[in-house]
Amino acid sequence: MEGANPARLRSSEVGVESLRSRVGLRVLDDTLLSCSKDKCLNHLSMASRGGGTDLLSGIIPELCQKYPDLNFIIGGEGPKRIILEEVRERYQLHDRVRLLGALEHKDVRNVLVQGHIFLNTSLTEAFCMAIVEAASCGLQVVSTRVGGIPEVLPENLIILCEPSVKSLCEGLEKAIYQLKSGALPAPESIHNVVKTFYTWRNVAERTEKVYDRVAGEAVLPMDKRLDRLISHCGPVTGCIFALLAVFNFLFLLFLRWMTPDSVIDVAIDATGPKGAWTHQYPYSKKRGENNEMSKPR
Repeated sequence: MEGANPARLRSSEVGVESLRSRVGLRVLDDTLLSCSKDKCLNHLSMASRGGGTDLLSGIIPELCQKYPDLNFIIGGEGPKRIILEEVRERYQLHDRVRLLGALEHKDVRNVLVQGHIFLNTSLTEAFCMAIVEAASCGLQVVSTRVGGIPEVLPENLIILCEPSVKSLCEGLEKAIYQLKSGALPAPESIHNVVKTFYTWRNVAERTEKVYDRVAGEAVLPMDKRLDRLISHCGPVTGCIFALLAVFNFLFLLFLRWMTPDSVIDVAIDATGPKGAWTHQYPYSKKRGENNEMSKPR
């Protein structure tokens, strides 16, 4: 978000069904492609400017020339796919660069486990789900250092690079060297680590912290809210937004007059010291108490 205070921004994670990424996880020598002798590099993204297709088109010929045993498996569809096709044709890389096009989500895992390294060339990204799925499948991740990507995986599971061909090539060469020297962790080990990161419980706890932080902030009075709208959005647009804010405020006052706070039931404290849900008692024992507390007044 351009112009926003970075201290007030937080990447929103999603939970990962790690078992789905693990089913059929196997040694890469047994994959459908002949990758036992060659190094396979995966790239799954939208073939567009934001997906970094221009960067990828510069990386492919440089690394293919330097590493004869390196193959690319590229999934995704978009307006810039033609650039990748031209690169493959110009450098005669038909047997080393596979363009899979659009993929069904159910097929993504089967493509990922055919590779050793996952490359992400995104130029803008809040939270890159693709690199989490790739790491969950046991791949070493090389990615651009943009948006919220540095927060997604720990340093030992991802190689971060600047969004340039030179920097990404250096990061990929580092990953290739680690792969050849046997310095990379086993795919199963990577999966076992990643599956603990983004469970739905952890995501819920992180989201709750964001809500608690917002709820703890002081509420600005109406005049300061209007001043902020006008100063941040400009004299014309700001006045329009301020007018809409006034209408919205008056509408809320009307709703509170129609339905006063006194006639609205107070929400049950579910997780507090006297919460209806607690881990200190068996579910069967608390069910009756919860039902009683849930009855309308």
